[in-house]
Amino acid sequence: MSAETPDQSAGTFARLRLRFRDWRGTRPFWAGLFTLLGGVPIAYFPYATLKLGTMSLAMATTAGAGSLIIGVLLITLGLTMWFQQATRFFAGVAAILLALVSLVVSNIGGFLIGFLLAMLGGALALSWAPGKPEAEDAARRDADQAPDGDGGDDAPGSAPDTTGGTPVEPAEPHPPYGTADGFRAEEPKGAHRVG
Repeated sequence: MSAETPDQSAGTFARLRLRFRDWRGTRPFWAGLFTLLGGVPIAYFPYATLKLGTMSLAMATTAGAGSLIIGVLLITLGLTMWFQQATRFFAGVAAILLALVSLVVSNIGGFLIGFLLAMLGGALALSWAPGKPEAEDAARRDADQAPDGDGGDDAPGSAPDTTGGTPVEPAEPHPPYGTADGFRAEEPKGAHRVG
């Protein structure tokens, strides 16, 4: 066993956990999870009958079908955020709008539980942006930190080397902008200064 193959010694659970973590990092996972969980109480409570001892508590409303539709749509939007990251903005806006409608239609948004979860999921979907792969970041950093003598780009501010090996110094600044010693150069006769 070598130090370069640590995944082979890891167990099946560890490999699955690492694969899930990689999958989760490439999509708005928490936004989809909160939206999906927000749809469950919105769809469930209008059809539930809770038993408290000998007392039955039914939460059925006349808009039970509307609650079911809103809950199923929120669950679908949560799954869409997971598997279609390109539509995350639409799914986030739709989740927020459905959460607001559920306040009126579905027992105050599933007793505010579903409403708050769907609102949080929609907001997270709107704020999520895909990250840049580490390989691109490393390549860009390496290009920015390349040494001057490697034949790459010339340093900023120096003129290109056209003399065949001897470096060329940058030209002197123009008079209106001053010189390197900080004093203003005298303007030539007939020159007009702007500003």
